[in-house]
Amino acid sequence: MSRDAEVIVLARWADEVMEPLTQDDPERAWRGRFVPIAGHWGWEFGWALEFDKMHARTGLLKHLESLPWPHPHTVQVLLRDQDDDCFGLWMFQEGRLVEFAIPHTERIHQPAPPNEDFSPDPGRLRRTDQAAHPGRDIAAHAEVSRTLAIGRVRGCRISQLRRESVSPV
Repeated sequence: MSRDAEVIVLARWADEVMEPLTQDDPERAWRGRFVPIAGHWGWEFGWALEFDKMHARTGLLKHLESLPWPHPHTVQVLLRDQDDDCFGLWMFQEGRLVEFAIPHTERIHQPAPPNEDFSPDPGRLRRTDQAAHPGRDIAAHAEVSRTLAIGRVRGCRISQLRRESVSPV
């Protein structure tokens, strides 16, 4: 799997915790290094990292979870895969980083891999309040096909279907 991803870590007073993660370290399970994000006053308030392969980030959330955060209640990890519609949000809950549900989104998972030779798929975070991207979502494709079929049955043109509310037949 070769999905790109972006990760942003936001945390108060975490410069010392994040400093080692701004350096390359071949001993870490994940590859890469964070770049500080500074505001216009020069203070660092977050760190960003881009991955060009999914396997390069294996273990990142576990690593972040294991760090001695001075204020874990302020830690927010934003992660977006190339196929996601938006960033997902992970925060500490009972000492673990867990993904928090964002209104109007859902994570869609593929079936589990056949064996442990394959990494599990992280799924895709999809917005449910936006028009779907044709070709990226099977359910949306089916809905478009159904709408067009209803239009053919009614003898409508596509421009008429856009103007009227189409209910299931």
